[in-house]
Amino acid sequence: MLTKAQEDLFTFTEEDMAAAAARYATPCFVYSLDLARSRWRMLRQALPGRVRLAYAVKSNPGAPLLETFAAEGAWFDCASAGEISAVLAAGGTGSGMVVAGPAKTHRDLQAALYAGARVQVDGIEDVERLQELHTGEAPLRVSVRVHPASGVSESASIIGGAGPSAFGVDEEDLGAFLAAARHHDRVAVTGLQVFSASNELDPGRLLANHRTALRIGQAMHEEHGIELELVDVGGGLGIRYAASEPSLDIWALGAGMGRLLEEHPWFTGELLLEPGRWLSGPCGVYLTRVVRVKQSRGVRFAMLEGGINHLLRPLLTGQSFPVTAPGRSGELTAYTLAGPLCTSLDRLGTGELPVDLQGGDVVAFGQTGAYASTQAMSHFLSHPEPAQHWLC
Repeated sequence: MLTKAQEDLFTFTEEDMAAAAARYATPCFVYSLDLARSRWRMLRQALPGRVRLAYAVKSNPGAPLLETFAAEGAWFDCASAGEISAVLAAGGTGSGMVVAGPAKTHRDLQAALYAGARVQVDGIEDVERLQELHTGEAPLRVSVRVHPASGVSESASIIGGAGPSAFGVDEEDLGAFLAAARHHDRVAVTGLQVFSASNELDPGRLLANHRTALRIGQAMHEEHGIELELVDVGGGLGIRYAASEPSLDIWALGAGMGRLLEEHPWFTGELLLEPGRWLSGPCGVYLTRVVRVKQSRGVRFAMLEGGINHLLRPLLTGQSFPVTAPGRSGELTAYTLAGPLCTSLDRLGTGELPVDLQGGDVVAFGQTGAYASTQAMSHFLSHPEPAQHWLC
């Protein structure tokens, strides 16, 4: 039963979820491409024209979703040769693709060059290998990922703040990196990436991080003479997982990005934003059935068909996906949501579900269009992978 506060945490109505569970074998994921399309258009409308949008493929690489965004003119943020191939197969182009990753393999770099994508280098090693691989007449234009020394803010410590990081060039080492990069004549640093937040719901925090990126870019311009054509401020646009959380105000974010561009007249290029979760998360729902209900020392468990082999995020972050029992009504009580795996780690968090919940009842998890099926431990215990159904 959906409470009033939960209604905007689910893509589908309670009736539609119950109908989908009757139509499809569970467990399964069901997605709305119409919602993905409308969220893309709304975000595009909220942002200044100089802000490019690159969908973060890692959030959900489903081919129908990539095809939908490609048809809307999206750029794509890829992090492996596999993601590059998926984007090209879906109709995306290398000219609208950035390729990131802290440990890019030879295969990843070759795939990026084959596609004609912009590589975001994480260190001089990337530059050295691109110097060997690039055979074009003009220098290969790349961006450098920089890990800021200060001025980064995130509500949840997923990216890691300003501490030690596996990602990018530390800001204090940027000058030495740029000096070394100049010795490689087939590679030219013409872009910057600074990614410093994850699932952020406060536009002020996102804008503070964007301001940090532009500060670093201004230093590259003034101290090193680099004309930046692209400043990639990463993603981090958040979605609600609980009714008590606020929604990210994308209109405030867009207005703030416009003001930032006005504050930096030295920068005449484009900003790049890499939303993934914000675009894809609300488009999906995960449907599974209760196998049995049990009590153990004062705790009520709902034992489900699927667990962390389908939804790993609650274990990683400690935050549950919103959950409901479509088609059921009545008094609600707290359940610990457990899966079928032979480990006490197989927990999908907690949720308020009907007190008389029983085996065979359907349970639906909202906001599962991002970091759900592809992030899960799908091969553990060799359970079958859940089907994915894409609705127009």
